[in-house]
Amino acid sequence: MGTQAINLMNANALRAWSSAIGEPHWLLERRIQALKLAGTLELPKVEKTKLEKWDLYETGDYKAEKPWSSLEEAPEVVRGLAASPVKGGLIVQANSDVVYTELAESLAARGVILTDLHTAAKEHEELVQRYLYQAVKPEEHRLSAAHSALWSGGVFLYVPDGVEVEAPIQAIFLNDTSGVRFAPHVLIVAGSNSKVTYVDHCLSSGDDVKALHNGVVEVFAGAGSKVQVASVHQLAAGTTDFTERRAVVLADGAVEWIIGEMNKGNTASDTKTLLQGNGSVSDTKVIAIGTGIQKSSYTTQAQHFGRSSVSQMITRAVMLEEATAIINGITKIEKGATHCDGQQTERVLMLSPKARGDANPILLIDEDDVTAGHAASVGQVNAEQIYYLMSRGISRSEAEYLVIFGFLAPVISEIPLEGVRGRLQDLVESKLGRS
Repeated sequence: MGTQAINLMNANALRAWSSAIGEPHWLLERRIQALKLAGTLELPKVEKTKLEKWDLYETGDYKAEKPWSSLEEAPEVVRGLAASPVKGGLIVQANSDVVYTELAESLAARGVILTDLHTAAKEHEELVQRYLYQAVKPEEHRLSAAHSALWSGGVFLYVPDGVEVEAPIQAIFLNDTSGVRFAPHVLIVAGSNSKVTYVDHCLSSGDDVKALHNGVVEVFAGAGSKVQVASVHQLAAGTTDFTERRAVVLADGAVEWIIGEMNKGNTASDTKTLLQGNGSVSDTKVIAIGTGIQKSSYTTQAQHFGRSSVSQMITRAVMLEEATAIINGITKIEKGATHCDGQQTERVLMLSPKARGDANPILLIDEDDVTAGHAASVGQVNAEQIYYLMSRGISRSEAEYLVIFGFLAPVISEIPLEGVRGRLQDLVESKLGRS
C-alpha cells in the first residue's frame, strides 16, 4: 500500500465552499466527517490491481459553470447524445457543476423529482438525508471518503410510489477541462411499485483531458419496483476512472444494470446489488474494451439476503494491444436466504499476444437450499467461427469484427436510449479500429 495521500482541501476551505453554494448544515457536517476519514483510511483493495500506482491522488479544483438556458448552448457532443425533444428528463453536468435540467411537466405533476443533488439537499432535505451515503458509505475506504467529502453537481431522481415513468431519464457528465473536480454523485430513489429507466453517459471532450473521475451511483428500489440503469463511460487516456455503483432492492423489486466501459485510461468499477427483500431480482450486464496500455478492473457483485432472490451477472471484455483486465464476479448468499438463485459468467477475448485478461468467478454460499453457478473463459477469437465466415467470402478483418461485435451485441442492444445506444456502437467500432 502506497503512503501517498490524496490531495484534499482543508476543513476551512470545505466549509467556505459549502457555505458559498448554500448547502444545509447537516450536509456540511457529513462532508467534514468524511474529510477526516479520508486522511485515515487506506485505498480500496481491488483484486490483483495496484491502485496505489494509479494517478488518483489529485481530486481537482471545483470549477463553477454558467447554467445553460437551452440545449442550443451545449457542445455538439452533448446535443448528439441528448434525446430531442426530451420526453422524460435530462440533466447535464459540465465538469463540477450541473448546467442544464429538464423534466417533462407530466412527470413533475405526478411527483417525480429530477434535480442536481445540491438543490435536492435543500429542497427535499428529508429524502436526501434518509438515503445519501447509505449504499456507498464514506467509511469503506479512502476514495469513498474523499468522494463523500468533495462530490459536486450530481443527480437526484425520485419516483413516488406507484408511478411508472415510461420515457428514460437521461444524464450526461462532460469533462472538458484538465485538473478540475469531476466527482458526480447519483442518487436514485424508486418508491414501491414504481418503474423508471435511468441512462447516463460520462465522457471527456478530447483525448488530452486529464482528471480523476471519482463517481458514485446509489440506487434504492422499493418493494415491487422496477429500475433499469444504463451507463456508458468514455473518458480520455489521461483520466483515471474509479466508479462505485450500488443498489439496494426490497421485496419483489428488480434492478437491471447495463454498463458499457469504453474508457481509454485506467479504470476500476464495482457494480453491486444488495438483494434485501424476498423475491428481489438483480440482472447485471457489463461490456468493456481495453486498448493501448490501459489497466482495468471490473467487479460485479450480488449479495443475497432475501429468500427466493435471483441474480444474474454477465461480463464480456475485449482486450487489444497491451491492455489488461481483471474481471471479478462475486455472488454471496447469506444464511437464511433460502431458495435463491445466483448465476454469473465472465468472458474475456484477447486480440493481441501482449493483451492480458483474468476472469475470477467467486461463489460465497452460507445456505444449503440454493442454486448457484458460474462460468468463466479467457482466450482468443474462435478460429472456427473466423474460418466459417471467411469461407463465405468475408475478409479476415471483417470476420474478426463480426465475431467480436456478436460477442458484445447482447449488451449493446439492451441500451434503452437510441442516441446512447448508437454512440456505444460507434465507440465499439472505433476501439476495434473500424473508424
